[in-house]
Amino acid sequence: MHDSPGTASDGRDRGSPILSALPFAALTVALDGRVEGSNTAASEVLDVDLAEGPLLSSLFVEGERGAADEVLGQALHGSGWQGVLAIVAPDGAARPVTVSCEPVWERDAVGRVLVVLEDVDRSRARARRLADRMSRLARVITELLSAEDVEGVTTVFTGHVADAAGATVASLSLLVEEDRLRLVGIRGGRDGVADRWRTFSLAGTPAGDAVIAGRAVVLSGRDEITSRYPTLERAAEGERSILCIPLMVSGQPIGAVSLSFPGVRRFGAAELEFLQVMSDTCAQALDRARALAAARDQEAKLAFLADASLELSSGLDYESTLAKVAQLAVPGFADWCSIALGVDGELRPLAVAHVDPDKVALAREFQRRFPADPEAGQGGYDVFRTGVTQLVSEISDEMLEAAVEDPEELSIMRELNVRSAMTVALKVNDRVLGVITWVAGDTGRRFTVADVAFGEDLARRAAVAIDNSRLHTEVREMAVNLQRAVLPAELPSLPGWEMAAHYSPTGDLDAGGDFYDVIDLGDGCLALFVGDVMGRGVHAAAAMAQMRSATRALVAVDPEPAAVLTRLDRVFERYDLEQLVTMFYAVVDPSADTLVVANAGHLSPVLIRPDAEPTSLSVPGEVLLGAGGGRRTAVTFPFRPQDTLLAFTDGLVERRHEDIDVGEARLRDAARGLAGGPLEPALTDLVKTVCDPDRDDDVAVLVVRRS
Repeated sequence: MHDSPGTASDGRDRGSPILSALPFAALTVALDGRVEGSNTAASEVLDVDLAEGPLLSSLFVEGERGAADEVLGQALHGSGWQGVLAIVAPDGAARPVTVSCEPVWERDAVGRVLVVLEDVDRSRARARRLADRMSRLARVITELLSAEDVEGVTTVFTGHVADAAGATVASLSLLVEEDRLRLVGIRGGRDGVADRWRTFSLAGTPAGDAVIAGRAVVLSGRDEITSRYPTLERAAEGERSILCIPLMVSGQPIGAVSLSFPGVRRFGAAELEFLQVMSDTCAQALDRARALAAARDQEAKLAFLADASLELSSGLDYESTLAKVAQLAVPGFADWCSIALGVDGELRPLAVAHVDPDKVALAREFQRRFPADPEAGQGGYDVFRTGVTQLVSEISDEMLEAAVEDPEELSIMRELNVRSAMTVALKVNDRVLGVITWVAGDTGRRFTVADVAFGEDLARRAAVAIDNSRLHTEVREMAVNLQRAVLPAELPSLPGWEMAAHYSPTGDLDAGGDFYDVIDLGDGCLALFVGDVMGRGVHAAAAMAQMRSATRALVAVDPEPAAVLTRLDRVFERYDLEQLVTMFYAVVDPSADTLVVANAGHLSPVLIRPDAEPTSLSVPGEVLLGAGGGRRTAVTFPFRPQDTLLAFTDGLVERRHEDIDVGEARLRDAARGLAGGPLEPALTDLVKTVCDPDRDDDVAVLVVRRS
């Protein structure tokens, strides 16, 4: 907290609202020794313009300025001081006052000093009482100034108030709704009182009546308590007295503090005034703490939304996106989260996350056993129908019991500790995809109207991510299905041959252009080819289908490799095809033990023999199909029983920032695993070993072996 220095020339307080509430002269002094805040009482006592921020020592008579500096230095080092020094009175005379200097801690260091000035010309008894109260009040103010959150303020207040007033029980409650209070802190009382009074109605309670009336409620003795509040829980047996004071900020109640005393207690005007000042000080500190918490919360929400946007845009897998959305706000915003999407008008729970991993299974079980009622006028289905957010800030035991009839359902909800909930529609433009529900309980957080805008913003981002990932998944499946539709459904099963193939697309939405095929030429002979259409998308897939169909048709006319590639060049010329295509084509004749190969700019296949290292076939890489044609040649290699041929597209061996020769060497080394044993598992292992998991190209591999 920062106090504006000095007092205004018209006598108005310049500084902390806490100083303004004090009935005696009070100052706050900065680390450099200058006055930075004061109240009206201080300006009436001192003959100095406090608005100019004078040095504290200048307020005292000349002979005691050194002492003033000494006690100020002591307080700045963390030790308070109380004694009598003489100040300069408005008439210029020396005026003895009781000076109290207390350090104000901010985190782990002294941030300023609170100085209280009190006239010593009073009776000793009153001076002692006032000094004791000022000391207690100064201690409360000091700690309240350094408290950073509501829990800290509550702990300070309930502890010091109980000590200062002689109460055995002190509690603080804050308004959570217009007609309900929530207990945020209590010292003393019977076992379990915090759970029993977690939230309670204003009506019929002393704290509630204090809030409604805006003034203290005093109950002296058991008879008075019983006559006004016959069902009120007592802190202990025997005579009791109760004092409840509303916490007011700018004339509006924000809660109440309650004190319970043993015996019959009568409260004098001075004591009530003292406790009222303590309560006002607490109210100001609470208001400041809540404002700081709101600012921190807003800052955290903005940072969270920025991080969430990056996180949600980083993946396009549908199921992982749902899980990611559910986990995003747990535990920072909620204790658990569930997502249900609409399928044929029905809400189906698809993801759940909980701050306690052990309760995830319980939350799933609850959703399975107790699905929402589609006809209910509130809850998930109503949000799904209307698109309007539903917020229940506080869910009391009474509300649960009234809303849930099934004892087992009620038991699970209590175990999950459902205390606050917000359900928001997952909307993309005007389409409602489903609902997302956040629940708070274990951490003590309660959702408020201020959380609705944040929840709806997060839900919009999540809905877009879910919609994009669902669209991506659908389109990717369509692309893969299109690709597979033009590839052979299965390889031919022929005597004397073993065959295996592998095809895997990238994660892109577009279909690729890799293709392969094996054709039975009769008499044990095979024609086989592997190719790659440059580019991606519908045009590449269409060109791939054309190439595979044209090749099969040309093989039926003349399967000789050079003839097939030459005729394919003419197809490109005649039909003005735009895509470039690489292609390896071969014919195997077991009767002659030969492999005849022609290559149109494709990577060389690998030959694996049982008694030799795998080698890349040296085949001239002639021009690509579609690049202008030219003379096509074929090369003949021996191909004996147990020999294996491995043909592939470049997606298998290429890696970023690596020469392709390195990839081909890696492939030849892994190809040893194809020399014996079943081909299918061996090919799967080879692809896992060689292929780059971060590749951006499809992979097609064809293996044939003479058996």
